[in-house]
Amino acid sequence: MKSELRTNELLNNKKIVVLGGSSGLGFAAAKAAKDEGACVTIVSSNQKRLSAALKLLSDETTGFTTDLSKEENIKNLFSQIGNFDHLIYTAGENISMNMIDDMNIEEAKNFFTIRFWGALAAIKYGKQFLNKGGSITLMSGNFGQRPSMGYSLGASICGAMDAFTRAMAIELAPIRINNIAAGVIKTNLWDNLKEEDRIGFYKYIEDTSLLKRVGEPEDIAQAFLYLIKQPHTTGQSLIIDGGAVLV
Repeated sequence: MKSELRTNELLNNKKIVVLGGSSGLGFAAAKAAKDEGACVTIVSSNQKRLSAALKLLSDETTGFTTDLSKEENIKNLFSQIGNFDHLIYTAGENISMNMIDDMNIEEAKNFFTIRFWGALAAIKYGKQFLNKGGSITLMSGNFGQRPSMGYSLGASICGAMDAFTRAMAIELAPIRINNIAAGVIKTNLWDNLKEEDRIGFYKYIEDTSLLKRVGEPEDIAQAFLYLIKQPHTTGQSLIIDGGAVLV
C-alpha cells in the first residue's frame, strides 16, 4: 500500500515543462501529468493553439508562446520559467515523406532546426534550472530502427535523437536523459496526407501491427510519465510502437 501511494504521489506538485505541449503528443503528456497532480507549463510557437490547450487544461497550467527555432528565444524562455523538475520536448514540424531523388536538401535541413537543434538548445539552457532528481525526456520515432521507403529524413532525425540521448546521459549525469521512439500515433503529424490516404495508412498499420491498432497519444503520454517516475533509467530510447519494429 505504501509503495502504491508513493508512486501516485511522485508527480504531485512537481513542475513539468512541455515544449510542444499545445497539441498532439505534447498536449497528451501535459494532460496526463496534470491529472497526476503536476504543475504544468506548456510552450508552443502558435498562440491560437496555446490558448486552446490552456482552456482544456486546469487554471493552474501556464503557457508561453516561443519560436523554438531561435536559440536566443529558448535561452530567454528558461529564464522566464525558472526552476522546474522535469522537461519534456516534443516540438517539431510535420515531416514530408520523399524519395531522395525528389528531396530538396535545403528544405530538408530545416526539419532538424526544431526537432534536433531545438532539443539541444533546450537542454543547454534548461539544465541549469532543473531541480535535483529531475529528468529530461526527448522525442523521436521507431523509423530510426525500422526505416520505411521515402522516410530517410525522418529516420535520420530519429537516429540522431537516439544517439544524442545517450551522449547527454553520459555528459550530464546524474541528470536523467531519456527518449521515446514512437511508432505511428493518431496525431496531426499525419495531417499532411490526404484523408483517404491517411485512412488507408492507419488501416495498413492495424492489419500489420502485432497489437492490431494504431497508437493513441495517451499511449505515449503514459510512456513519458513512466520515464519521469523511473529513477534508475537514463540514456534509453523507449520504443512504443505496438511491436512494429518486430514485423
